[in-house]
Order: sequence, then C-alpha cells, then structure tokens
Amino acid sequence: MQTQQRLPFIDMLRGFAVLGTLGTNIWIFAYLGDLSYITTSNYSGWWSLNDFLRMLVLFLVNGKLLGLLTIMFGVGLQLKYQQALRKGNAWPGMYLWTIIFLGLEGLLHYTLVMEYDILMSYAITAFIVAFIIRLGDKAMTWSFYLFGSFHILLIMLIFISSLQGAMVSFNGMESVAALYENGTWLAQVQHRLTNFLFYRTEAIFIIPMNVFLFILGVKFMRNEVFSSTDKGRQARHKLFKIGVFIGIPLNLLIFIPGGLFDFPVRYLCAPILSIGYIGILGKLVEYKRLDWLWHRFADVGKMSLSCYVLQNVLASIIFYGWGLGLGGQLNSTLIISIWLALSCLQLVLASFWQQQFHIGPLEWIRKKTIQAMTKH
Repeated sequence: MQTQQRLPFIDMLRGFAVLGTLGTNIWIFAYLGDLSYITTSNYSGWWSLNDFLRMLVLFLVNGKLLGLLTIMFGVGLQLKYQQALRKGNAWPGMYLWTIIFLGLEGLLHYTLVMEYDILMSYAITAFIVAFIIRLGDKAMTWSFYLFGSFHILLIMLIFISSLQGAMVSFNGMESVAALYENGTWLAQVQHRLTNFLFYRTEAIFIIPMNVFLFILGVKFMRNEVFSSTDKGRQARHKLFKIGVFIGIPLNLLIFIPGGLFDFPVRYLCAPILSIGYIGILGKLVEYKRLDWLWHRFADVGKMSLSCYVLQNVLASIIFYGWGLGLGGQLNSTLIISIWLALSCLQLVLASFWQQQFHIGPLEWIRKKTIQAMTKH
C-alpha cells in the first residue's frame, strides 16, 4: 500500500524531469548542434536580453533536470529490485534484459535522432548499480561515497586546469551546424555513426556521477522520501532547504560569463538543485487545486521513454534543414515558446494515450520484446 502511495509523486517527478531535459536540448536543436549556446564560453561581458533569457532557462534546467531524471532511474531500479524480492526471483536476473533493451533503445535514438542521447549511459550505469545493490547495504554505501568522491575530484581537477587557462573549446561547431542546416537526414545519421566515440565522450564521462545519483535514488526510495507519510514530508522539507539555500546560490555561478564555471555548475552544482527540485515539487503538489496538472505530469512520467524520444524527434523536425529548417533563425523568446508548446503537447498526448492504452508505445514494445526474449 505504501508503494502505491509513492508512485503518483514518482511518476510526476519523472514526467517533470523528461520535459525539463528538453529545456536544455532545445537550444542544441535550435542552434543546430552548436554546444557553445548552452555554455558561457563565448561571452566575456554581460549579455543582451536574448542571451540572458537563454541563460535564465539554462540556470533552471541545464544539468538539473537531467540529474533529477538520473535519480528517478535509480528509483525505478529500486522498484524493480523490490519486485524481484517480493516474487522470490534472482537479482539482477530478468532486469538484465531491461538493461540490454535500454542500451539498444539508446543506440537507436543516438543514431536516428540525437547525438547526445542519455539512455546508453543509463544502461551502463544500471548494470553497475544492479550488481552493487546485490552485494548489500555496506557495498552500496561504500560505492556511493567512492563514485561521488571520484566525480567531485575529477570536476575539481578540470576546474583547476581551467583556472590555468586550459578552457574547453567548441571550435569546429560551424561544420556541424552547416550539416544540420543543409544536410539530409541520412547524412546526419552517417555523421553520428562516424563520430560515435566523440559524441559518446560525455556519456562515458558522467558514469561516476550517474552511479552516485542512481544510488541516491535507491536510498531516497528506501528512506520513504516519496511517501505521503510524515517521514516523507520531513525528508522532502530537508531537500527543499538544500535546494533553496545551497543549490540555487551555487547555480547562480552560471551567470558569470567566460566559461569558467560551465563545467562545475553542470556537473557539480546542478545535482544539488536536482534534489532540491524534489523538495520544491513536493511542496507544490500539496496545492490540490493544481492536481489536474500534477496528474498530467504523472501521465508523461508513466511513458517517459516515449515522451523523451518524441520530443527530440519533434524538435529535429522543427529545427533541422530536412524538416522546417528553423534552426539558427529564432530568438530566445520563440525558442522558449516552442519548448513550452512541445511540453504542453506532450502533457495532452500522454493523458490521452494513458486513458486509451495505459502504457506508452515504446514501453509496450519493450515489454513485449523482453517477454519474447525470455520465453526462449
């Protein structure tokens, strides 16, 4: 019964995180793959209003919603683990098929849709964490601190190097932008496959952070952070204070131009605000007048894979040259409007789909494929 009470809030958080990731990716689509537009590296002074609006959105979402989505994947892993224990099944056992399918989904999404796919990285992370939690609580706690410390050390070393002038450069993005502006869809697919290792660098780089956040999600689930009990509300209140009093001030560093804080904000400060969002949203859902909205977010969360792929496909059609070709032509206000419009569209579509079918199309394919695989 307790698990059932948690699930609506978990689904809502997952839906919020999926739509929020588009708030970062939309700039990559809108500027035709040029990553400099999600950083401050090209700016030495204060921004124009157009740049400020973009950075304001990125302050709210860049790395934060991806961090939240990563935590929610850890929550999902814990739910699968609990299910295996209840049924007396071996662990990871059947869950390995889910991991394999997730990796294949990520490979297809990377190849056909977007080079910055996160699903493959999640598949590797899920494989690691599945065996960690099998080893017991002590191994999980040691891994939590070990992977977390390694990630912090790595980011700090990169930050120190940047202080000495070794800044990350995005030179060469012009040729990528030209491809997405003028190239065919098949040419873009070929480009992703040819540059596979280059585009998978971040997916590999963030695995230690992902392991840390996956385990954090497992711990949150075990400590009833998502429950409607007093213990859950108290835990969320602590996360709220962490987000407001630590996460927000640290993430304000993104408003300092020049690129110095781009890495530490995205990979170190953003996850702090990610957990803050759990507390913030935990307080917002107490306003029952907006229950209709929270239910819509939960519908997206129930079919998060389908919505994640759909929003990237739609953004590709809108911005890339083989589609409507709006990439590089719109100001920040219009780009933000498209993000919000796509989010609203998914809220409506997910609600309709859930009423009719109760499972997302890609989730259904995954379920049937895994069932077919495990019968042989």
